[in-house]
Amino acid sequence: MQHLLTLFDIQPDQLERILDTSLSLKNRLAVGDRPPILQRQVLALLFQKPSLRTRVSFETGMAQLGGSSLFLGEEVGWGKRESASDFTQVLGQFVDAVVCRAKKHEHVESLATYNAMPVINGLTDLCHPCQAMADVLTLRESLGDYRGKHLVFVGDGNNVAQSLALIAAMLDMRFTLASPAGFEMDADWLDRVAKKYPQAKIEQVSDPDKAVSSADAIYTDVWTSMGQEAEMAMRREVFAPYQVNQALMAKAPAHTRVLHCLPAVRGEEITNEVIDSDQSDIIMQAGNRMHAQKGLLVWLLNREWIDLNVG
Repeated sequence: MQHLLTLFDIQPDQLERILDTSLSLKNRLAVGDRPPILQRQVLALLFQKPSLRTRVSFETGMAQLGGSSLFLGEEVGWGKRESASDFTQVLGQFVDAVVCRAKKHEHVESLATYNAMPVINGLTDLCHPCQAMADVLTLRESLGDYRGKHLVFVGDGNNVAQSLALIAAMLDMRFTLASPAGFEMDADWLDRVAKKYPQAKIEQVSDPDKAVSSADAIYTDVWTSMGQEAEMAMRREVFAPYQVNQALMAKAPAHTRVLHCLPAVRGEEITNEVIDSDQSDIIMQAGNRMHAQKGLLVWLLNREWIDLNVG
């Protein structure tokens, strides 16, 4: 059974097939065409963390594909009222797939262990594969392609940065993380990327000015993620030189695009002038969460439709 716990679960050609499908469905939606590809199929959304984009994009995308979704929060008692085995296998009797937004990556791995239904990682502490797919779909639209492009992430080497490093390796992009010492990406994750994609162009530097000098896109995220609130004051001080502002943008090429996975703390990791500028693709990027995930859902649940309808 096919799952998407990390982007290691798929091959580069499969990723590109998903992205081709996403763009095809986006173009069809733009002219009012909503083919019921997943008619009568049901998607469960099993969330341990609050969400705007992940929840709404999956629910709306599933509805546009002719299916339906169920939101499952704390009330279902996942991990509390019964064994993981019973919970997961029973859920698989009712739904066609599940999106899990979990506090720990082990939780989505546990769901997938039983092969009761396809499991999609909607965010964990390790990675955020659906976000990364939306990000490269955005780059494809705004830059014409992603191959050979240089994506620079300014800030914390977090779950989003790790997914971007991996997807860059898969798609022959160059990826740079500019971060303070001690906030680099996980070494084990990078070792795994290097073993699977030995030609990957990934670097970690401390100087954001130098990093963005050849950037095709500059990406940032909040300095303090959910669960790190006790570190907020320290992080504000450490990351202050890594703000994406007009001074940093002046060091980048004129064509450079700006990305942020949202929610943003305006005035901290990014300024209003940059997030609202003509170089910003942030709103399109947020919208592409739905389009990328629609492509993923169709690839997981009705691959035959892709073979017949996507060039």
